[in-house]
Amino acid sequence: MAKTRKVTITLPVEAVESIRGLVAAGKADSVSGFVQHAVHVSLDDISGWGVMLAQALQETGGELTREEREWAAQTLGLGRESDVA
Repeated sequence: MAKTRKVTITLPVEAVESIRGLVAAGKADSVSGFVQHAVHVSLDDISGWGVMLAQALQETGGELTREEREWAAQTLGLGRESDVA
């Protein structure tokens, strides 16, 4: 089991009431468990963006070329290639 540390956080009243409602309905084990899960998901999201972007670029042929940027700028009606970078 992972080490834990007790901390105090401040949440909007509405959020706490919603979480307690989920606990009462059996959809979450506890307020603490709900917050732990939310933090875990957020950390995964943040750390996963770089990996996801690298995979997407690799799967689609890499970064846009200058010609592709110019085409995008023209198609979108933008004045400069840098407007789509």
